[in-house]
Amino acid sequence: MIAAGYTPTGRRWVEQASHRARLLAEAEALLDFYQFTAIDPAGGFFELDDDGRPLRVGAASAPPPGKGLHVTTRMVHCFSIAWLMGRPGADRLIDHGMRFLWQGHRDPTHGGYFWVAGHDGPVDPTKQAYGHAFVLLAAASAKVAGHPDADRLLADVTAVLADRFWEERHGAAAEAFTPDWQPLGPYRGQNANMHLTEALMAAFEATDESTYLEKAERIADLLIRRITGPNGWRLPEHFDAEWRIDWEYDGNPMFRPYGTTPGHWLEWSRLLLQLWELGGRRLDWLPDAARNLFRQAVQDAWDPRTGGFYYTLDWQGRPRVRDRYWWPVTEAIGAAAFLGAIDRDPFHEGWYRRLWSWAADHLIDRERGGWRHQLDDDLLPTTGPFFGKPDLYHAFQACLIPLLPTTGSITRGLVTEGLHL
Repeated sequence: MIAAGYTPTGRRWVEQASHRARLLAEAEALLDFYQFTAIDPAGGFFELDDDGRPLRVGAASAPPPGKGLHVTTRMVHCFSIAWLMGRPGADRLIDHGMRFLWQGHRDPTHGGYFWVAGHDGPVDPTKQAYGHAFVLLAAASAKVAGHPDADRLLADVTAVLADRFWEERHGAAAEAFTPDWQPLGPYRGQNANMHLTEALMAAFEATDESTYLEKAERIADLLIRRITGPNGWRLPEHFDAEWRIDWEYDGNPMFRPYGTTPGHWLEWSRLLLQLWELGGRRLDWLPDAARNLFRQAVQDAWDPRTGGFYYTLDWQGRPRVRDRYWWPVTEAIGAAAFLGAIDRDPFHEGWYRRLWSWAADHLIDRERGGWRHQLDDDLLPTTGPFFGKPDLYHAFQACLIPLLPTTGSITRGLVTEGLHL
């Protein structure tokens, strides 16, 4: 691992053909891991175990029956990217996922999309903002890839988000509803709104409709400029219906854990720079906020002894969940690449190299394929709440973001610039 204080020399890694070729090879290896075993012939996608085989429903380490909305949509998004990269066979996965989104997840009675869909009906019929954000992302990516059903899906989920989730008074989305659209409590969450910001930007790129961009800017203004900046750039996760911080909230350990989740600070760091670019660099507070979030995350959450980001911290900045998940590292890679491209500060290049070295040493599974999702305090693979290797989205994007311009998302970069080694 690169030692603390390392000063990078020479050209930035992303400017070197050898490094760019390595990133593309890692992306292709990830697609190989997921493409050929993830399709469930009955509908939707399997979650995969450590060897890339479907996790067996009913086993202790397996998911419950049904297909999670975030899994279906992320696969559509990733294989839309793969299709734009020129990968044969990617269209079959887009078709499969788009079909299950419309026929399995979509509620034909009340509208919206079920959080978990089975082959014979919903397993968890709640309507969650987090899942709907990814429906919007999948629809936008499928549209850029040219899928014939993308416009239908994009129009449908845009209307649901506007009519059911968006709260104009706050400039952000409500969290969750029953199948017939009764509110499920006062909880409001930043995670769903962060991913909605990502999806709104993708929809703006796909359509040129300014409403999407305006909503993305309002969410960022609320959560980052007005809430996180005054909190020392430590992003709160949980709120009440008036967007007051709920300091004691402790919910789902994967999606709503207690305290702060520094991986989200890193995710926002990149998203803020993308938002700045898409908005014509109008909002001058965005770059400084991105830099502050990145620096605070690496200062507070990177383990100086063995490396890796602690999953969560308490409100005093102490590690609460010490396990190292793969996705904060991938988000840090994307943020460091964006920051390095925009201001060329050696600090960000040093972190970019350190992050990839740590991922190569500990996360990329050379023997079994894919990326290890969860390590314990001794950097040994562990489980709970993650089992197996169910997610392509985070690692795949980390491989591609550094290869493309900072002026937009991966899909826009592939369409306008293509991949160059």
